[in-house]
Amino acid sequence: MERYIEIIRNAYEGYANYLWQEISFQYDYKPWWQNYFWALILISLLFLTWEWLRPWRKDQPKFRKDFWLDAFYMFFNFFLFSLILFNALSEVFVNAFNDFLGLFGLTNVVALEIGSWSILLQLFTLFIIRDFIQWWTHRLLHYSPRLWEYHKVHHSVEQMGFAAHLRYHWMETVVYRTIEYLPLAMIGFGIDDFFFVHMFTLAIGHWNHANIKVRLGPLKYVLNNPNMHMWHHAHDLPEDRKYGVNFGLTLSIWDYLFGTAYIPYSGKSIKLGFPGVKKFPKTFWQQITHGFRKRY
Repeated sequence: MERYIEIIRNAYEGYANYLWQEISFQYDYKPWWQNYFWALILISLLFLTWEWLRPWRKDQPKFRKDFWLDAFYMFFNFFLFSLILFNALSEVFVNAFNDFLGLFGLTNVVALEIGSWSILLQLFTLFIIRDFIQWWTHRLLHYSPRLWEYHKVHHSVEQMGFAAHLRYHWMETVVYRTIEYLPLAMIGFGIDDFFFVHMFTLAIGHWNHANIKVRLGPLKYVLNNPNMHMWHHAHDLPEDRKYGVNFGLTLSIWDYLFGTAYIPYSGKSIKLGFPGVKKFPKTFWQQITHGFRKRY
């Protein structure tokens, strides 16, 4: 027990130091341009500017409904939640899992060692496998009644903009990372720095939700995009698609391969949300505690 208490203490101290170093640029272990905290803010400002200069829905306010709520979600979900709970919880889980394996004489679960591959091939492998896992996890959030209650927070957005990408229940982080952990551990993924992959997927997530329109041509069958993702947030779905459509996060190809792609026409002006969204909690605290109490 003392060992786990020490793990928790070190996790809090370690992440607090990391976060302060990111905010203040007080580090010497990576280039300044790989600063995750400020890169996230910069990417968000770029998409905000893009929305203002070339809006898809021109009648939508520059600061759309709940914009500032979603902006706060960015700092909470990407930083404060890790500081408050998730980083320490993750460290305890990983160590407890390794201790469990040790009971059976196992020191790791690596089934495919890719550490000897080129950096680019490792990053590409991580990107594809992780996106595929996340696609199935996203479907699970829609198909499981319990998990759907958490996922409703993200679908409570009624006006779409890039910052809608940032509004999601903290339990989603727990679900995604728990499901991702074992498959990624089994391929022996050991790259410490996948900054560019992470920033790329983050930017695509912003783009999917942004009030912009870009013609992709054939690339629409590979990359998720605003028109496709609008239908994922549609208030009214076909009877035969009641659990949702277009589950892709970064890649759209999984939806085309597994038959969940759905773009009947331009989703520019469709109603967003879900049945009962008007009664759904509106404040930050009510939303992050939703799913543990009364259903709406």
